[in-house]
Amino acid sequence: MMTIPERRRIERRPFSYYMPVSDFATSQQAGVMTDISLGGFKLDSRQPIPSGRVHRFRLNLTSDVGPKAFLELTGRSKWCKPDTLYPSIYNIGYEITKISPEDRPILQRLFEQYGSQQAVGEI
Repeated sequence: MMTIPERRRIERRPFSYYMPVSDFATSQQAGVMTDISLGGFKLDSRQPIPSGRVHRFRLNLTSDVGPKAFLELTGRSKWCKPDTLYPSIYNIGYEITKISPEDRPILQRLFEQYGSQQAVGEI
């Protein structure tokens, strides 16, 4: 089987904490974050999302990563595919397109504290 070379330029890590991600406007859960980088994240969701779709998200925070109750960010879906083990779940890759300057350090702390030290490609 031929492998496709990794094209990401930003390190991403498996997310080691259960982090539900909600739609900002409706507060409905969009999915669960399963890996993270400083430029994007992977979401596991029950709904497929076409590439190019823009969403505004809310991530509820714990006090160890920031003084706020939640972080708001906007992401664009880059790809979507059924999970290999659970085909009713979809893995969706998001690029972060908008995050406030005051939320960027919180994202950095999420990456450092909950992003596993084992890079995604090493699993």
